[in-house]
Amino acid sequence: MRIGICDDQKEIREILTDKVKKYYPAEDIAVYSSGEELLAARKLPDILFLDVQMPEKDGMETARELRKRDRQMIIIFVTVTEDYVFQSFDVGAFHYLIKPLEEEKFEEVLQKAVRQVRERDSEDAGTGKERQSLIVTSKGQHITVPVQEIVYAEVFNRKIILHTMDADIEYYGKLKELEKKAGEDFYRPHRAYLINLNFVRKYNAGAIYLKRGQALVAKQNYHDFVKCYLRFNQRKGKG
Repeated sequence: MRIGICDDQKEIREILTDKVKKYYPAEDIAVYSSGEELLAARKLPDILFLDVQMPEKDGMETARELRKRDRQMIIIFVTVTEDYVFQSFDVGAFHYLIKPLEEEKFEEVLQKAVRQVRERDSEDAGTGKERQSLIVTSKGQHITVPVQEIVYAEVFNRKIILHTMDADIEYYGKLKELEKKAGEDFYRPHRAYLINLNFVRKYNAGAIYLKRGQALVAKQNYHDFVKCYLRFNQRKGKG
């Protein structure tokens, strides 16, 4: 597990680091002095303590960009004012702590956050699934994309576009390589498309309609797709 601390004040970064180490000395701690530094990181934290009032890119703006890359990250805002509490709901914040930090409250929030991450990982392990993520480079940024959040991928102008429920991420790559990494919940109905079977709503001989967007089906692949989708539903206990 990686716990991140992002604050423009060195003193606060050191205080938070010491507090995290006190309760979870064995966990990986990553420290960032700005939103820009955090967003440039190749690997994002599972839990993040994020200052709201920072120069240039503030905490709210940073959180909005983070959510495009990682919807599951636990974000805990740390700031001196309650003025941004309601805005924090818009980016799915886990909690909102006021400086100076109360030791008891900090411990309570951190322990709940760690417990949630461990329970989530345990559920994945219980189903025999490893939580897979792709790290792609898009528009100069390294972006972590959880595989299970990809609705479908398509090839367009020599780029791959990953479509999630709330973002479209373009990068240079090969669909064949993505297909190998994606796993058994994905199917390639057409040379230009790879779909996540979890998001299928309906289909016919020409197209597969997903919860967001649609993909083409090559004529020669249709019957194989139907068989694959039926097996998928049986595996998931839906059929």
